[in-house]
Amino acid sequence: MSTDPQHPYSQAVVAGGLVFVSGSLPVLEDGTVVADGRAALDAAVENMKKRMATVGADLADVVKVTYYVTDIALRDAANQQFLDLWQDPRPARTVIGVHELPYQSIVEIDAVARAH
Repeated sequence: MSTDPQHPYSQAVVAGGLVFVSGSLPVLEDGTVVADGRAALDAAVENMKKRMATVGADLADVVKVTYYVTDIALRDAANQQFLDLWQDPRPARTVIGVHELPYQSIVEIDAVARAH
C-alpha cells in the first residue's frame, strides 16, 4: 500500500486468483499529462502495464478493461487501441464517459487480470 497521502491505494492487488489494477492516468514520470487522444490512451496503458508488472502480470493476463473518458468521442481511438493490444478472445471492456478526471486527464484505465 502507498504511504503517499495523494495516492493512498495499492497500484495492483492480487486476490482470489485475480489482479485488480488501480486506475492509470496518462501522466509521465516527470508529471507531464499527455492530453492528445491516442497518445493519452497509450500513456495510460503504459502506466497500467507498469502497475501490473509489480505483481507479475502483463497485458496477456487482462480479462476486463474499463476506460473512463472525459469525451466519449475518444471511444473510436479506444476501440483502435483495444484492437491493437489484444487478440481474440479479447478482454471484456467498458467505456464510460465522465465529467472530469484527476490532473485534468482525458482518460483513466483500470483492469482486472489473471494472477500467476
